[in-house]
Amino acid sequence: MSALHNDPGRWHDLASRQADVLSRQQLRDLGLDRHFVRNQLRAARWQPVGPLVVCTTTGPLTRRQRLWAAVLNAGPQAAVGGLTAGEMHGLRSWRREVDCVLVPKSERLPRIPGIRYVETRRDLPAMTSDRSTLPVLRLEPAILLFGAYHRVERTACGLLAAAVQQGLTTPAALTDWVALLHPLRRARVFRSVLADIAGGAESMAEVDVGRLCRAHGLPLPRRQVRRRDADGVNRYTDCEWDLPDGRVVVLEVDGGLHMHAARWAADMTRERGLVVAGRVVLRCTTYEIRRDPDRVVRDLRALGVDRVVRRSGADSARSYGRPG
Repeated sequence: MSALHNDPGRWHDLASRQADVLSRQQLRDLGLDRHFVRNQLRAARWQPVGPLVVCTTTGPLTRRQRLWAAVLNAGPQAAVGGLTAGEMHGLRSWRREVDCVLVPKSERLPRIPGIRYVETRRDLPAMTSDRSTLPVLRLEPAILLFGAYHRVERTACGLLAAAVQQGLTTPAALTDWVALLHPLRRARVFRSVLADIAGGAESMAEVDVGRLCRAHGLPLPRRQVRRRDADGVNRYTDCEWDLPDGRVVVLEVDGGLHMHAARWAADMTRERGLVVAGRVVLRCTTYEIRRDPDRVVRDLRALGVDRVVRRSGADSARSYGRPG
């Protein structure tokens, strides 16, 4: 064994890159045998984390230490995935209590508090980002795989919209990964939703409006249009239609966030500014769009948002709700 491998201080460099977490195999590769490790554990300088990993600090583990321990215990191909990977790429407001680690099919996985292992036969190294020392899936495959197997399709699609709206990826990049991940559950749904997002939809509520228009033969709206209100302030509308008589019909779709008092008051001020500037503003809830669309369609038609002739192109062929 070389003098380099006999240097017990070498583990410090590796530990500093891995949040003070090391696998027993890594220690053996550094020339530190099981007796050295056993002595550190007995002296309570280190602590075991699962059967194959030790932490070179004591006390409660940090979140990053748990993730390192989960990955190292599961083997060289394991990687952080799902919403945990999304958060590490900057995704906001989607955090869950339990973190996700993707692993190859295995019969032996340790139990680590706060970690959920998800087994897959996919090529994990090919999907792993090179931006972090901790193995983490790239954003696009992480959220697409999460969405493909989430029990609620709408939540899955909302996740894609959120990632694009937050500037973390693009509809084109996600669409490319849908193809790379073939076969992928909900691929057809994802492609359709991503086409809407590419057209300007920034939320699932706006995607739902596109679905409503196609289902009832209404023209697709323009989305997130910047308008100046009566006070000269720039406002962004959810959806709007320019009518032949020169009027502009605006549809604002309110989710649960809009029910908070401060947001509700701001929305009312915004609406008054648009109305005074000569626009017709309708408001509806996301619940109405999903559960009572006929009422919304009736009101839009009453204002002159007329039916259009169905086209035979790709737009009319889009389908929602069918698994890919």
